[in-house]
Amino acid sequence: MIESIMRRPFLWLGGLFALLLVLSSTLFVVPETKQAIVVRLGKPNRIVNAYDERQAFGLTGAGLVPRIPFIETVLMIDKRVLDLDMAPQTVLSTDQLRLVVDAFARFRIVDPLRMYQTVGTEERVADQLSRILSSRLRNELGKQPFAALLSPERGVLMDQIQTSVNQAARRYGAEVVDVRIKRADLPAGTPLDSAFERMRTARRLEAASIRAQGYKQAQIIRADADAKAAGIYAESFGKDAEFYSFYRAMQSYRRTFVEKNGKGEASVVLSPSNEYLQEFKGRSIR
Repeated sequence: MIESIMRRPFLWLGGLFALLLVLSSTLFVVPETKQAIVVRLGKPNRIVNAYDERQAFGLTGAGLVPRIPFIETVLMIDKRVLDLDMAPQTVLSTDQLRLVVDAFARFRIVDPLRMYQTVGTEERVADQLSRILSSRLRNELGKQPFAALLSPERGVLMDQIQTSVNQAARRYGAEVVDVRIKRADLPAGTPLDSAFERMRTARRLEAASIRAQGYKQAQIIRADADAKAAGIYAESFGKDAEFYSFYRAMQSYRRTFVEKNGKGEASVVLSPSNEYLQEFKGRSIR
């Protein structure tokens, strides 16, 4: 045997090479991160290591797989979650603000056979999903005011868009895992300056309205307090008219003789019989 190999080394090397070629065309390797479609004479025959969310990682059939040489071909499809970066979209909000929205999505191929029969490759699936997502973003965000895109409501809106896109993605054997907005800004230049001026004017009007409401409430409170004070005075006068008259006279003297100059020095010329000075004369004790 060894002598035969030594006599004809090139023949044996050629045979070994042919054997390796047959083995390589007969067996192929399916990684854990891929799912393979075996196509026989142009028609899909079977799927190897297909995505199944119920099975644990490593137990779905990855590894060495046989095939019929020159009759069966293999198409590898990614099994992992894939990124879909969107081109910036221009959206007109309900408050007539033109927004530049930068969004992204994440998806995976869950039905490789349907994907192969409808669009053929992952790149075409990504292209179709990009178009669908762009349309859904413009439609849904166009129904919202600008403030809603800056509030926690945006998360709910993204979930609604994801559900809507998923309905279309199933036709291509895909599943959208997540949809998010990275950035939502006004375009630079005149539109941005005009939007800021409108927002500034709206805040000024809101502040003026708040001040007016505050002044109105203050007037109501002051009028209510004055009414209560007048009621207390009237009630007091009804209980002891003489004391009330004396108290009011003392208040008048203080304002006239003390509070006018703050020093308690004031000159008033009145006749002794003037009614204004009657409290200085005293009252007879009953």
